[in-house]
Amino acid sequence: MSDNPAYQVLARKYRPETFADLVGQEAMVRTLKNAFAADRIAQAFIMTGIRGTGKTTTARIIAKGLNCIGPDGEGGPTTEPCGQCEHCRAIMEGRHVDVLEMDAASNTSVNDVREIIDSVHYRAASARYKIYIIDEVHMLSTSAFNALLKTLEEPPAHVKFIFATTEIRRVPVTVLSRCQRFDLRRIEPETMIGLLRRIAERENAEIEDSALALITRAAEGSARDATSLLDQAISHGAGATSAEQVRGMLGLADRGRVMDLFEMVMRGDAAGALEEIGAQYADGADPMAVLRDLAEVTHWVSVVKITPDAAEDPTVAPEERERGLAMAQSLGMRPLTRLWQMLLKALDEVAQAPNAMMAAEMAVIRMTHVAELPSPEELVRKLQSETPPAPGPGGGGSGVATGGAAGAIAQGGGAPAGGGGGARAQDGSAVRAVAEDAALARYPTFAHVVELIRANRDAKLLIEVETYVRLAAYQPGRIEFTPADGAPRDLAQRIGTALSRWTGNRWAVILVNGCEAETIYERDHAEEIARVEAARAHPLVQAVMDAFPKAAIRKVTPPEEIAAEAEAEALAEVEDEWDPFEED
Repeated sequence: MSDNPAYQVLARKYRPETFADLVGQEAMVRTLKNAFAADRIAQAFIMTGIRGTGKTTTARIIAKGLNCIGPDGEGGPTTEPCGQCEHCRAIMEGRHVDVLEMDAASNTSVNDVREIIDSVHYRAASARYKIYIIDEVHMLSTSAFNALLKTLEEPPAHVKFIFATTEIRRVPVTVLSRCQRFDLRRIEPETMIGLLRRIAERENAEIEDSALALITRAAEGSARDATSLLDQAISHGAGATSAEQVRGMLGLADRGRVMDLFEMVMRGDAAGALEEIGAQYADGADPMAVLRDLAEVTHWVSVVKITPDAAEDPTVAPEERERGLAMAQSLGMRPLTRLWQMLLKALDEVAQAPNAMMAAEMAVIRMTHVAELPSPEELVRKLQSETPPAPGPGGGGSGVATGGAAGAIAQGGGAPAGGGGGARAQDGSAVRAVAEDAALARYPTFAHVVELIRANRDAKLLIEVETYVRLAAYQPGRIEFTPADGAPRDLAQRIGTALSRWTGNRWAVILVNGCEAETIYERDHAEEIARVEAARAHPLVQAVMDAFPKAAIRKVTPPEEIAAEAEAEALAEVEDEWDPFEED
């Protein structure tokens, strides 16, 4: 057998053994030290934070501190465990009989918790305290939490519970209220770079500062992720690791080239942007990673625009910082937020597309074309500069006019109904004429005809009759009307055919000229139509209609209605808020 010790990954090799070794968690360490010094040690702790910030490690350090007896065997609970006594060594190696670790992700049932409840009454076999460490405690079932509550509130003096979770909101409040809570923070970039630098020096590995910055950015505040990436980077670089090698390992594009791409997109340079993303792809960059980097740059520039101090990020190179500050000053917040939204959609599309590069290219084309569009403020200013001053009072409309593409509708009238005849039968039969008059008497007014169409559920004909029929004369079996603008050419024929089919009698539907009576739609929507006409008369709206000939005003909302809707929505949100006094 080889005498060389087995290789240990850096994340385990440099796992903190004492509170002094924990980085970036000074507030928690200070609280624990004060609690130990004052002998005010809680019966239960809960550690929460993102992955890799030291939750389980902290739980083991607390367990060691509670059970440490010192090198001489006479020590008491301490925040500086010796690491040499039998308890410290056994806990560090995960073999202590009185320190039980349970993964709640795979032991979620009430039966698993009952085993703990049944064993807490027995004193520790050799240590000062019996300690239960439950990792990912939020995965326990509701019944398991309920079973644990009583024991957690009044545990025996020799028992301590330490929980760890990445999702504190899924832990019941009844459990949280029985625990001393510690929130482990994301490790700051400066602290993380220092940690990685110390580990690299101990491993006699040469690695560029810019490479450490890339690793820190990718780790997103997780010490374990950062250490694992450092381990991989050292192997990748074979002792001397450059930023270029780390970028290739992570599948990232060069940051400078990503900023070049960002500038091309914001300029609307579609050809240049496509060429650049193609070159990055040819050099090995992942299309998804390129878009993520583009989103990261968009977010960073937006934040720097609001808070220039945010540019002082240690993970950003000085030349990148200068470019970012310049872009933040020259770009508006509206195009930045618009690009951010489009990138979020693009990331989803690339993830689902059968060809990621094609989807990324289409996203870039879309973003560059949208970048050329003027903002609403610029469009209004342009229209105001090109239109004459607004007329005096009464010349403009109130509210908000919204335009949309209007569909083409055939104009003109229809031909007389082919099957229409007089109210009398043409064969001269008096009996048949009387019977026909009696049948048509069921529709004494035009309103009855409209209800007949509605009853037969011919929605298209109903809408056309209400919108385009200006009724000139009506008697049962005979309709005379002038078609409104936009009426279908065959409207009269279709009305006659439908009524003859539904009533069993012939109807004469005749077109006439000159009738200016209101249509049913105009009568029922007079106020809304008046608002639209007033808005259409406004010079600014006329300028928009001239610029977009196919646009149409669909709706005009008065300011008072907008205010009422906003108030209603605000009240609804208040009513839906959580009441802290409301029972579950």
